[in-house]
Amino acid sequence: MKLLPISLVAFALLFQSGALSAQQGLGGAGQALPPALLQCSDVAAALIGVTNQDTRLRDWANLTRYRDANRTVTRADAVFMGDSITDFWQQARFGGFFPGKNYVDRGISAQTTPQMLVRFRPDVIALKPRVVVILAGTNDIAGNTGPMSNEDIQNNLASMAELAKASNIRVVLSSITPVSAYHAAPNQPPQTTRRPVERIKAINEWMKSYAAANKHVYLDYYSAMIDSTGMLKTELSEDDLHPNAAGYTAMAPLAEAAIAQASR
Repeated sequence: MKLLPISLVAFALLFQSGALSAQQGLGGAGQALPPALLQCSDVAAALIGVTNQDTRLRDWANLTRYRDANRTVTRADAVFMGDSITDFWQQARFGGFFPGKNYVDRGISAQTTPQMLVRFRPDVIALKPRVVVILAGTNDIAGNTGPMSNEDIQNNLASMAELAKASNIRVVLSSITPVSAYHAAPNQPPQTTRRPVERIKAINEWMKSYAAANKHVYLDYYSAMIDSTGMLKTELSEDDLHPNAAGYTAMAPLAEAAIAQASR
């Protein structure tokens, strides 16, 4: 990736924020920006990137994503809180999200545990489900919202579980799903680099122990989805991270069993 000169990045930030207008330019008030600068692809890319980040930060936890949908929920036997692996489960290409069940999907692609913790009250507690199924942590390891230690992730998972328990909602803690490097794209780091197996396994071990100590249910997707080398089975994913139709087919009965166990 080509790095931009600091002056161009600073200019992009000032322009996007409104502190600098196109008529002001770099030479002072009233002077137009040089045409070459306005047409520079690097500046355009910087402006787009800054604008996208600004939009994201205005609703960092994406509280608006399900706001309207939450008002229409009259019954939720289980709410699934998570990231893209939960979010994509709703798509028709994967067979839909537990047809015939009163299960509510509240996954948001790319999210990390601190974002989920912020929206846990409106997207889970307010729906008054009997059970919440939490699947989170892979994007924290990848650093989607900045560096996160294992302890940071564990604290956020524990906080969500405590909020649920205080609201009389049974808790299912889902293992972080495995990754592999079977479909790595050229010139891109494999998922096993972005999400080291050692960290996934360490958090899953903590989660299993925490669930047992606090009478929650531990949902072990990980063990059911790895091959003999400990990687995500190649037939369960096309990108080494997200389940495909076969992946969700493998996950669904495990989730059903965990919900049934938590509901007893």
